[in-house]
Amino acid sequence: MLIDIRRVVPGDEKTLAYIQTESWKAAFAGILDEATLEKCTDPARAEAMYRGLIEENKGNGYILTAGGKPHCIAWWDAARDADFEGKAELICIHSLPSGWRRGCGRLMTERVLADMRAAGFTEAMLWVFRDNHRARAFYEALGFSFGSIEKLILGTSEICYEKRL
Repeated sequence: MLIDIRRVVPGDEKTLAYIQTESWKAAFAGILDEATLEKCTDPARAEAMYRGLIEENKGNGYILTAGGKPHCIAWWDAARDADFEGKAELICIHSLPSGWRRGCGRLMTERVLADMRAAGFTEAMLWVFRDNHRARAFYEALGFSFGSIEKLILGTSEICYEKRL
């Protein structure tokens, strides 16, 4: 199957929102309460967020297509939290559930990490829900490790993973 990864462009907002909200529905059911999950998976809200990021040229967004169909998205930027100044942050990576465990997430993450290194970063970090064991195993397989920092968000616990680039 032909895989392509490209930078996002204006007009990608609907695709980005669709992949994110479908991924969240599958990945976070049972981690987030139903009301929070419903609010966070509103396609119009996600589309507006991505439109704003693209219009402001904020961060670095990507879309991976598999067989010509959008399947996976990712976004990174300099770390948003002052405690991580000088590090790159993988803000999100989402894949459609129908294609989980087929290597697309790994390819996307490898591309993002390479772009972080090319931008001059030597360390990367990300936040993941403590109870998202599937994602934690994915990040650990890619060399990320739990850095002992934890915070509450959306009614659950999120932990920080870090990696040297």
